[in-house]
Amino acid sequence: MTAFVQLLHDSAPLFISLSGLIGLLVGSFLNVVIHRLPKMMERDWRMQCAELNEQPDQGAVLENRKVLPCNLLSPRSACPHCGHQISALENIPLLSYLALRGKCGKCGAAISIRYPIVEAVSGILSAYAAWHFGFGLAAGGAILLIWALIALTFIDFDTQLLPDDITLPLLWLGIIFNLFNTFTSINSAVVGAVAGYLALWSVYWLFKLATGKEGMGYGDFKLLAAIGAWLGWFMLPLVIMLSSVVGAIVGIILIIAARHGRNIPIPFGPYLAGGGLIALFWGQQLTQSYLHLLATP
Repeated sequence: MTAFVQLLHDSAPLFISLSGLIGLLVGSFLNVVIHRLPKMMERDWRMQCAELNEQPDQGAVLENRKVLPCNLLSPRSACPHCGHQISALENIPLLSYLALRGKCGKCGAAISIRYPIVEAVSGILSAYAAWHFGFGLAAGGAILLIWALIALTFIDFDTQLLPDDITLPLLWLGIIFNLFNTFTSINSAVVGAVAGYLALWSVYWLFKLATGKEGMGYGDFKLLAAIGAWLGWFMLPLVIMLSSVVGAIVGIILIIAARHGRNIPIPFGPYLAGGGLIALFWGQQLTQSYLHLLATP
């Protein structure tokens, strides 16, 4: 094991290639997380509501137990159209989708293009993080952050939910990694977590008091707190600015294209995740360039 670790340390191409391969494999698992975690949350909420009412709907509970997966590991993935269980050969990232031509091997139903996209994005970004940071703790932490942000992005797009099961562990992981000054100092990480939460919490309440409407969810507060814990408080203005600009542009495009009405909410989590990724890789350069422009007479 020690020899293999030394080999990864000495060979950048091997480390980058291995990181990309692991990213592809994890991307396949992220597809499971994106699909199942919201359903598992919904099942738990229904069962909790039934218990609180002291009149549990046994039919709903049994239906949930039969239809919804028990956890992220079982049962095996299956075609939603015919129930065909996906074999190991049919679950190879990217290659299986290409070999099957985007269709179920049994019934021929179309497989969503999202699955290979998630796998490819996970693999590419994992390899890029390995190249950008080099062998070490920073690369490992960045890859974990990337995987979590990918899952949160697609879950929020689908359900407008940012599960605590991901955001809260992500926050604590950021603080743990920065105990070793991996991305920032521990003081900056703790302040970043607090400031990230309070920044959007304040906006939420100002907007609600002014309009009587809720402009965002509590999951957004927790996600920005997690990003602050990873990157430090000084990156938060850049993350908020990037996510707001991209979110505003996408929102305007959707409204003009008549795909969204003005009153239909647009998830903000994906834009926070995108801003966090940009800051992770290029935050220092962007901040320095901005300060340089301000200092230029």
